[in-house]
Formats: sequence, structure tokens, C-alpha cells
Amino acid sequence: MSRRVFLLLLVSCGCALRADAQTLRSEVQRLFTFGCPAVSSQLICLDLSAPFQHGTHFNPSADTAGLEFVSFVQSSIGISVANTPITSAAGGKTFRFEGGRPVATSTSAGPILGERAQTLGRGRFFVGFGFAQMDFQELRGVPLGNVAFTFTHEDVDSVGNPTTNNLGNPNFENDVINVKVAMDVSLMVASLSMSYGLVDGIDVGVTVPFVRTSIRGTSTATIVPANPQFILHFFDSTSAGKIVTARSSASGVATGLGDVEGHIKINIAQGQRFGAALFGSARFPTGDADNLLGTRRFSARGLGIVSANWGTFSPHLNVGYTVRDDSVQNNTIDATLGYDQLISPWATMAFDVVSAWQVGPTHLQVPKPVQYVFPVARTLAVTNIPQQPDNYMSVAVGFKFTTKRGIQLVSNASFPVRNSGLQPGVIWTGSIGYNF
Repeated sequence: MSRRVFLLLLVSCGCALRADAQTLRSEVQRLFTFGCPAVSSQLICLDLSAPFQHGTHFNPSADTAGLEFVSFVQSSIGISVANTPITSAAGGKTFRFEGGRPVATSTSAGPILGERAQTLGRGRFFVGFGFAQMDFQELRGVPLGNVAFTFTHEDVDSVGNPTTNNLGNPNFENDVINVKVAMDVSLMVASLSMSYGLVDGIDVGVTVPFVRTSIRGTSTATIVPANPQFILHFFDSTSAGKIVTARSSASGVATGLGDVEGHIKINIAQGQRFGAALFGSARFPTGDADNLLGTRRFSARGLGIVSANWGTFSPHLNVGYTVRDDSVQNNTIDATLGYDQLISPWATMAFDVVSAWQVGPTHLQVPKPVQYVFPVARTLAVTNIPQQPDNYMSVAVGFKFTTKRGIQLVSNASFPVRNSGLQPGVIWTGSIGYNF
């Protein structure tokens, strides 16, 4: 890549760009805003001309459960952006020095998502430019085209004064506002990675991602009265009657620097067949969280690595722990099991099973169900998004190709196999790298 192209990339991606002053977080909130002016802090704005100010009775639900659910969706997107997989910290062949001469410690080009124990070798560099693309399709197993939420009525008496533990009486408290949302969320990440061998057994490196997050969606809110002949709640009225349906839409794109990652790998044992290493990495909150380019929170991961070489077959196992300084993200126990197989002098196939298992109850909560007393005691789930741990697992397969000049080309596809947070159908990644 020429210097001119590289500078153009930095200029175009170095800061978050929007066509207007709205952030992507505010665009998500707009999908759950109905009947309100363009500039409003409220989610629900009903007609206030009805007796006893019935138009305000959905505001408590909007101000608590509604905003809580908006925050859940915003955080789910931000977490997925910030946790985009980063390819292996070392690429190509690895070396150690004996008598001042480099001796290869690997046969294949190495894994793609997992880590192997071998290090680059003293004074050696690896530089890579990667690209990842994903279109998100599900949120905890629910299609993004079919997200549902329900605003519920405030618990009041017959003249509109707030009460408690009596929801459903009077009967108009059984009125609800059902919301159907269809969203398209996509992500593209271009990243520049560099690793350097300080000594034979220690590598350090950094990955600088540039992120493009795109959101588009439409939503419909429908007031469902308990008694269709007695409509107290409506968005507006005309000569034709009371309007009980409102629609909203939102779209936006943000581009900018993501959360920068730094890492260190320390080889603690290396033989002809087996090796072991320790790996540490940290992600810094450099991405613009308001535009869903990061989480504005620090995280750090430590891994133990074991790997082996049996001819052209090289398995590896990584087990570790990630600490996140974030109230909506759990710490996780991480495990990656896989192998890389040299299939020709210039081609390597890599396979990985990547997983992350939450520690403790999930921090990212959906709004709690609402309890009704009348006309019968019942529980209403206000969203079709389940409350569950976001334990992650994916299967990845890819290939590394090495040209005669030593340039390394990588193509990889990851397929999530668990309903965990915001998930794409597939994560496509590719990169070009060089050892020297």
C-alpha cells in the first residue's frame, strides 16, 4: 500500500463521521419513539385531550422499561462491535536464533483466530492489514426483523391518581402499546496489525481497527385497547376517528477509529513437538461509543497456550480469562481449540472452535415482566427477547496462502453456533500480511 493510500485511509477513517448531528445511539432510540416531536426526550407522546390526562399514563413505562430496552439494544450493538474477533497475533513462519542463524520453529503458516506457542523470533516483524464484514441477523435468537416490545399502562385509580399492586383495575389499564421493530445492522472493520519479536521468546504488538457501523430500521406502534368500544388512549384524532397506530424509522452510518488492542506473547517452553506460552492483551476505549464504534470501556485478556507440531499437522489450545470494566458486560472464561494443516508448501488450512462463557449472572438485562392483578392475575413479558446468558461459540474455517515473495493472504469464515447477544449469520474476514 502506497503512502498516499495509507494517509487517505487514516483521514477517511480517523474520526467518526455522520451526515448530521445525530448519533447512532439516538437513531436506535428513534425506533422506539412514537407520536413525539422531532426533538423530544420522551418515547411515547399520546393525545392529551382525553379526560383525566390519559395521554400521560404510558410515560412511566416508557421512562423505565422502554429506555431500559433501548439501552439493551444499543449496548448489544456496541458490545458486538467492540468484541469483533482479531486474527492471530503472529503470522507466517516463526523462528529462533541459534549461533546467530534463524532456525524455523513451525512448518505451517499458523492459525487464523487461535494462538500458537511459537513467537516470531528476535528482531522480526509481522505487519498485516485485515478486513472483517458481518450483517447481524439475530438478537439472542430473535430475528432482527421481528423484535417486539410492549409499553404497559401506569397503575392508577379511576380518576388517574397513581396506585400500586392493582394493575388492571380499572379495565383501561389493560390497554397496551405493541411495538414491532425491523432492524438492519451491519459492521465492517479494517484493521492494521503489527507484531515485533523483542527477543526469541517475546513478541509485542498492536492492532488498530477502523470501524464502519450502519443501522437502518422501521417500527410500528399499535395501541391495543382492552375495550375497543371505549378508546381512551390514542396518538391523535381526526374526523374519521382516533388514530391508534404510529410509525417510526431511523438510519445512520458512522465511521471511525475502533477500540485499539495491544498484546504480548511470552514463550515459556518450546521443543520440536510441543510448546507453551502466555498471552496477554488489552483493548482500550478509543472508539466513539455514542456512534457504536466501541464501548468506552477497558478490557484485558490473559491466555495460556499449548500447541504441537506433528509433521504438517499443528493443533493448539488456548484457555484464559477476560476482564471487562463495564457494567453491562460480563467477565468471561475463554477457550479456543483448533489446528492448522499445511496442505502444500504455499497453502495452510486453519480450523477453530472459539468460545466465551460468562462468569456470574448476565449483566445485560432485558426489562422485567409486568404483573397484572385484574381481570385475572397474569404475567406479561414486555419483549420477545429472552433473558439469558450470552455464552458465545463459533466455528471458523479458513486458508492462508503464501506467495513466492512471502506475502501472506488469508481468507476465513466464522459461523456462530449459539444464540448469544447480537449475532451475524457469518463473519467474513480476510487479510494480507508480511513477515520480515
